[in-house]
Amino acid sequence: METFVRLISMAPLFLLLCFPLALAGHDYGAALSKSILFFEAQRSGVLPRNQRVTWRSNSGLYDGKASGVDLVGGYYDAGDNVKFGLPMAFTVTMMSWSIIEYGKQMASSGELGHAMDAVKWGTDYFIKAHPEPNVLYGEVGDGNSDHYCWQRPEDMTTDRHAYKISPSNPGSDLAGETAAAMAAASIVFHRTNPAYSRELLQHAYQLFDFADKYRGKYDSSITVAQKYYRSISGYNDELLWAAAWLYQASNNEYYLNYLANNGDSMGGTGWAMTEFGWDVKYSGVQTLVAKFLMQGKAGKHAAVFEKYTAKAEYFMCSCLGKGSRNVQKTPGGLIFRQRWNNMQFVTSASFLATVYSDYLTSSRRTLKCASGNVAPTELLSFAKSQVDYILGDNPRATSYMVGYGNNYPQQVHHRASSIVSIKKDSSFVSCRGGYATWFSRKASDPNLLTGAIVGGPDAYDNFADQRDNYEQTEPATYNNAPLIGLLARLGGGQSGYNQLLPVVTTQPKQAPLPKVTPAAPASSSGPIAIAQKVTSSWVAKGVTYYRYSTTVTNKSGKTLKNLKLTISKLYGPLWGLTKTTDSYVFPSWLNSLPAGKSLEFVYIHSASAANVLVSSYSLA
Repeated sequence: METFVRLISMAPLFLLLCFPLALAGHDYGAALSKSILFFEAQRSGVLPRNQRVTWRSNSGLYDGKASGVDLVGGYYDAGDNVKFGLPMAFTVTMMSWSIIEYGKQMASSGELGHAMDAVKWGTDYFIKAHPEPNVLYGEVGDGNSDHYCWQRPEDMTTDRHAYKISPSNPGSDLAGETAAAMAAASIVFHRTNPAYSRELLQHAYQLFDFADKYRGKYDSSITVAQKYYRSISGYNDELLWAAAWLYQASNNEYYLNYLANNGDSMGGTGWAMTEFGWDVKYSGVQTLVAKFLMQGKAGKHAAVFEKYTAKAEYFMCSCLGKGSRNVQKTPGGLIFRQRWNNMQFVTSASFLATVYSDYLTSSRRTLKCASGNVAPTELLSFAKSQVDYILGDNPRATSYMVGYGNNYPQQVHHRASSIVSIKKDSSFVSCRGGYATWFSRKASDPNLLTGAIVGGPDAYDNFADQRDNYEQTEPATYNNAPLIGLLARLGGGQSGYNQLLPVVTTQPKQAPLPKVTPAAPASSSGPIAIAQKVTSSWVAKGVTYYRYSTTVTNKSGKTLKNLKLTISKLYGPLWGLTKTTDSYVFPSWLNSLPAGKSLEFVYIHSASAANVLVSSYSLA
């Protein structure tokens, strides 16, 4: 939790191939698993049977009871035991966006189900918190009384008053962000749970109408939030943000028109930003609207949407250090916005850079910065550099993800992790007693807060691993939410990026697809079948490029292990396999291939299909 400050930024670019990020030194798959696991440590309410963070237990079981409403559930925002609605909603929106863009990669690493569970834990709570069309509960507990105590969530004795917004006490920013969260989540569950998806979308419609009709800042109604999550940017950005997500979820032209008709007056086309986070959403809105433009959905609003896009590209160029106004970076290369929980801006900005790079690549558009043309791969490289810094590639060789690597924070500013688990010692921890016994301890936390992204270093890459150093050692859910998409993208390489943009604008002339005639060794041999096909093609600077999808299927009745492939006549990048000295092996997230299962890898080059040969394998 924190007091917010403000900032400003945006950007453009061009290229058609993407950087083979999956082949980096970090285990992005392991980091993804850990980053999602963190959300289970932040759960409030009755924990499910499949809870994997076993040192936590039920908490906040009477939340909302005094107000006659069931508010059990949801997430604690950071290292305290308060449920703040605005950052919680932003967290759910960003988790959902991560899944929408990179769910295929999450599925490949076995984490999609966990990620969807994390989203649903939040949306189940929001359904409870929205008992009437024009009523939304936006906070349970208050920061002042909570910070006076240092207790496990299971022991907390602090005030659990529930605070709401209504027509007489509006909160357009809170209602707008919650509408965005519900709309984005409705996309996540559209195929697997259509009834639930429709329910979420219905809440999103109502919340947007509430936010738009009864305008006002939420912290003027829920004043106890001002010290912790003050809405400095106001509510116009959230109204545009919610409209963008409702359009993406529903394809209802009303919301597209809303974005066009209000873009100038609400700042969507005017604000050039260098930050994106739980308070300031303009960069996120501009990125989504740019996507709509690239998809050919702007129609008569193309001119307005081009202005949104110009501001999105301002942000991108500023991150790269190639704009007219650039973000500050530490000597080690990390984005630096503020000392207090700087990592929130790092993960959010890196996520926007990643999706925008993929949007540009998919639509084959250029990005032009003040310093000149820049390839979309530079955006990906930038995002990768930020993630790698977080995971330990920094002057201190410190991983700022708890539980990842060998050198990570041991004294996290987090009540639950710093106090012995109630399952191990059920002795009551009192309000002030927790400070005396547990907060002041100089030893490592008794519970490992796996996957938590802490606030991070200062402007000079310095970091003090001390529990009372809340500016640097406190984690937050909104630090992790964009990161799960980043890690899925980096771990999954380039596979599946074309699905991001079903572009309907006028396309460059499609080249005729070549006939794919794989050599005999690359077809079907023994227990392993290999099939190749062209999935797309395009012409750039007179050269025809082809995207090939290659499927390797285990036809045996046993588990395929130690697979080695030899690939010759390959003249471009490949994603979905790990390259060794003289062969290709399973990607980092896959150790074996069960009977009857397949794996896919893709490559792009300007020639006929490469020759794919099975060098060796074993069956177990």
